[in-house]
Formats: sequence, structure tokens, C-alpha cells
Amino acid sequence: MGEAEGTAQCQEKPLGTPGKPLDRRSPFFAGLTAAAGVVVTVAVVEVVLAASDVLLLIGIAFFIAVGLEPVTGRLARRMPRALAAAVVVTAGLAVFAAAVAGAAVPLGDQIGQLRDGAPHYLALLRDPATLLGRANQAFDLEATVRGIHVADVAKSLAGVLGDAAIVVILSTYFVADFPRVRTALYRLAPRSRRPRVILIGDAVFRKVGAYLVGNVVVSLIAGVLTFAWLSAFGVPYPLVLALLVAVLDLVPVAGSVAAGVGTSLVALTVSVPVGLATAGFFVAYRVVEDYLLLPKIVGRAVRIPALVTVVAVLLGFELLGVVGAFVAVPVAAAVLLVVREVAVHRLDRT
Repeated sequence: MGEAEGTAQCQEKPLGTPGKPLDRRSPFFAGLTAAAGVVVTVAVVEVVLAASDVLLLIGIAFFIAVGLEPVTGRLARRMPRALAAAVVVTAGLAVFAAAVAGAAVPLGDQIGQLRDGAPHYLALLRDPATLLGRANQAFDLEATVRGIHVADVAKSLAGVLGDAAIVVILSTYFVADFPRVRTALYRLAPRSRRPRVILIGDAVFRKVGAYLVGNVVVSLIAGVLTFAWLSAFGVPYPLVLALLVAVLDLVPVAGSVAAGVGTSLVALTVSVPVGLATAGFFVAYRVVEDYLLLPKIVGRAVRIPALVTVVAVLLGFELLGVVGAFVAVPVAAAVLLVVREVAVHRLDRT
């Protein structure tokens, strides 16, 4: 009987009876799992670093889409979503193209004047008796200017235009499919917590949108007022400087300071009183912008403490440069909202 049972088992399992399962809690399996986790983490970090430029463009495009969502959402109530997205993107590009076309001729003239006046400014730069000469001695401005090559500038400009085209295309897709993208992000949260995640997420999107639209409007106001001031006092190249101020004013804190200092230095070439008056103008405008324009236009949606603003801008600039400084304030506002509604709320209950 025993031989018959053994023969039957050999026929059913010709390779023998399987042994006991391996102990997954053994040191070998624990070490193997930890090593695999480290390898996967390193691989993910390497992929993120390799694709950092593309991921940055995707983030900028999504940030722009969030800013355009309030306008797109209102239009989508009266027409299909795709058509509303096309109208918003086309209108934005048309406004930008009209501004560039309108400024092209006078901007070209003023750039030509700047090129023709280069010898005069070079003489001022080399004269130690002038303010520009003393600044040149302190910061070696002439070497910095001579270190700029036309080929490098053209290459950088081509790269910027290419990145801008990619951002426009991605922004169009994000604007058109924003509801689905938002829903997909919310579905990553557990079902039991999804309603609260949706409320907090919508509040974050509103903050980002309000900041983006309001910041652009405030920057346009800064450019227009600067152009009027410089034109009134006969400061050279008012349109070029006004465009520079409008662009730099998009960057919180540091942008407006840099724009004011640079424009005031150019105004000093007219006369010392005009330069000092221009510096006073930028100081006064900064006060008006912080305490009147931003509260009225942006509202209290993204109001955060001044210390947090400065720290956020510094960290953003260190991590992502100008783009990081630009998005630092709404990101800081969103983080404060999440911390207040999640972490602080949980601590208060314990």
C-alpha cells in the first residue's frame, strides 16, 4: 500500500513535493526589498533630472492654464469647451501680437538710437568722474558688456522662442482639457477624503488664477506709468525701459527693485535731479502697488505675510531661477492653505 501511494505521488509530482514558502520576513528578503527600493528611487530621480527642462515647461503651461481657467470656464457655459479654449488662447496670442506689432517700429528706432549712442555711453563708462564710471570701477561693467557675444544672444533667443512655442501648445491642451485633468488629479486621493481634497484643490486653483491675472494687470500698469514718466522727463529709450519694467515687475519683490535701479541709472544720464526723481517715482509706485493695486486687483486671495513672500521668492529663484521667483507667491499661498486646512486642523484635534 505504501509503495502504491508513493508511486501515485511520483506520478502526480514527478519533480518532487514543493518545499515550504520562503520567509519573506527573513533578512535576505528585507535587504533585497530595500535595495530594490533604493534602485527604483535613484532611477526615478535620474529620470526627473534628465527631463527637468521638459517638466519645467509642462509646469509653466499648467500654471498658465490654471490662470486662464476662470475666463475659459465662463465662456464654456455658453459654448463648447474646445471652442472656448480656442477663443481664449487666440485672444491672448492676438493681444500679444498686437502689442509686439505696435511697439516694433518705435522699439526698433530706440534700439537704433541706443546703438548709435553706444560710443557716448562707453565714454561715460570709462570716465571715473561720472556715476557710470564709478559703477564700472566697482562692478567691472565694461568687461561684462564685452563678454556678451551676438551668437550667444541669438542662440539664447532661439531657445526662448522654441520654449515659448512649446508652452503655448501645452497650455492650449491644458486649457481645453482642464476639467478632465483636474478630475484625474482628484481621483488620486482616497475616496473617503476626496470631497475635502476637491474643496482644498479648487481653493488652490482659485488662488493661482487670481494671482496670475492680477499680476499681469499690475505689470501692465507699471509699464504704462513708467513710459509716461520717462517720456515726460525726456529720459532716453522710454519704450524699451517701460517694457523692461513691465516684464521685471512680474517677478515679486526683486523684479521691481531691479527695474527701478536700472531705469534710475539710465535717467541719471539726463541729469542728477531727473535720476533722483525717477528713483523716488519707483519707490512711490512700489508703495502704491503693494498697498493699493495688489489688494484691489488681486484681492485677499493670495495675501500672505511679507516674510513668507520674501523667503518664498528667494527659494524659488534659487531652485528655478526667474520662473521659480514668479510662481513662488501663489505656491506659497497654496502651501499655507494646505498646511492650515490639513496639518494645523489635525494638530488642533489631537
